[in-house]
Amino acid sequence: MNQKGIKFVQKLGHGFTLPTNSLSRALVMSLKIVQKYIFLSIFLFSFLLLAGEAFPQKEASRKNKKQQKKEAMADRLFIEGEKHMMLEDYEKAYFYFDKAYNLAPEKGAINFKLAEILARANQNEDALTYGQKAIEADPDNKYYRLLVAEVYTKQNQPEKAAKILKELIESSDENQKYILELASLYLSTQQFDKALTALEDAEEYYGVVEQLSVQKQRIYLRQNNLNAAIKEGEKLIEANPGNSRYVLALVEILFNNNKLDQALATVNRSLDEYPNQGDLHLACYTLLKQKGELDKAQRHLFAGFNNPDLEGKVKAQTFTDIIQKDLKTSERETLLDSLGKIMLEKNPKDAEVYTVLGDRALYNQEPEKALDYFKESITLNRSNAKVLQNVISLMFEQGKDFKEIEKYTIIGTDEFQDKAEFWFFDGTAKLALKKHKEAAESLIKSQELNKGLNKQLDLMILGQLGDTYHALGENEKAFEAYEKVLVENPNDEHILNNYAYFLSLEKRDLDKALNMSEKLVKQFPSNATYLDTHAWVLFQLQKFQQAKKYMKRALDNEEEPSGVMLEHYGDILFHLGEKNEAVIYWKKALGKEDTSEVLSKKIKDGKYYE
Repeated sequence: MNQKGIKFVQKLGHGFTLPTNSLSRALVMSLKIVQKYIFLSIFLFSFLLLAGEAFPQKEASRKNKKQQKKEAMADRLFIEGEKHMMLEDYEKAYFYFDKAYNLAPEKGAINFKLAEILARANQNEDALTYGQKAIEADPDNKYYRLLVAEVYTKQNQPEKAAKILKELIESSDENQKYILELASLYLSTQQFDKALTALEDAEEYYGVVEQLSVQKQRIYLRQNNLNAAIKEGEKLIEANPGNSRYVLALVEILFNNNKLDQALATVNRSLDEYPNQGDLHLACYTLLKQKGELDKAQRHLFAGFNNPDLEGKVKAQTFTDIIQKDLKTSERETLLDSLGKIMLEKNPKDAEVYTVLGDRALYNQEPEKALDYFKESITLNRSNAKVLQNVISLMFEQGKDFKEIEKYTIIGTDEFQDKAEFWFFDGTAKLALKKHKEAAESLIKSQELNKGLNKQLDLMILGQLGDTYHALGENEKAFEAYEKVLVENPNDEHILNNYAYFLSLEKRDLDKALNMSEKLVKQFPSNATYLDTHAWVLFQLQKFQQAKKYMKRALDNEEEPSGVMLEHYGDILFHLGEKNEAVIYWKKALGKEDTSEVLSKKIKDGKYYE
């Protein structure tokens, strides 16, 4: 007995006090006598009635009470399990259902709940055992049967699952809603005739539904029953008048089965009744073009493009198809010009229109025009990674202002935070803007995201990181990054140039620097930047005459020489004793970027300073 039970009995035994006056005592005594005779009468009646069977009946009563108590406890445990099931705490729910099962293993509901939890955990064998016990306890419970069917499906036994569903459907009109599941099971076992029968029954129950007709079409096509598949398509068109999607679906089947005239007739029937269907005009264009009726085809092409209700992406796809599939002729270019203007007029807020126009401009080698179109596309839709990458790449190639480039790299890192390419672009733009700490953060982020998947990108990141570390004064890290790149690609121009130049600035490993710069000027004898680097390495090696030769070539190959090139040439001339000429070039360098802090002092004193 539990503590609550004990307290309850004690209260009954000791909770009353006897009256103390004489009347009360007499009343109490009378009650005791009455109780004594009542008890004696009951005892004698029971003895005479039950005779020798009194003891077995008492034993049976105890067993019933014990059983009732177990069942009551099982019910309480079941309710507790249900609470945890609703809270999706399946572990605790299983604990209580299992305890309930130990007390009442024959109860269907308990077995069902255990089966349900085990099925969720993909412990299908045990789930099946409990599920079958639940059905034995209550064969008419459809939920028990559905669960067992689900477990059979998980066990890749669709035939058994189908048998259960079929029995359920046949047992009641209310279970007709499971026909689709039954059809799906028949399809998975390639019992196509049975699947068709089930789908027909489903159509009778639900009416003409796209999902059912499409499934039936697939079966018919698999069975090479084209006519039946066509009838299903026609049935969908009839059930959904004016909906071009169903017309196009049937046209695709007809076209793929060389029924060109029938496909064209299907489209024309719908256009006769509903002429304002732009996508059907484009379908007509494709079919007529296939038949060689180009004038008619083009009329439908312009009808489709002039329809403002037709989405820009549909027009854009047709536009792209013309670029890719038609030969490039003056007639084609004139047609594309006209279609492009129509798209801009009818779909001015559609990003995909600007995207395809940008693609065409790129194809025609018009990068400036392409960039304008792509930028407009991004203004309308920031989430097209390919277009955004085109914008950034073209801006780098065209030498656009780095502040403007950074606006787009920030869009890239905001919209595509898991794409290494955009973090690389952002780091490169920030390095150019001398935001060195931010550049390093973006480049490291790019490196982490790339994880070596794109080897070429990895090398580009390392190269930019080397430049960034040098700008931050972390030269050892910079040179370490350069070395890693050169291991993979010993001829990387960017790395050879910058590594050689930065070594020359530190007057360190000058022979190594000379080898690198020499390799570059041999390969690129007209590149002013590489000539400048080579000249400065020679200067640090005090080979002034050679340095002058290469720096002169660098200046001759540069339209607008940088301040540093002009200053370097002045330094070389000074060391060759040409002091007046040196001052002239120092003055030319004055006011330009990237000159030394001592340039003014050099000019003032007419003397070289480190």
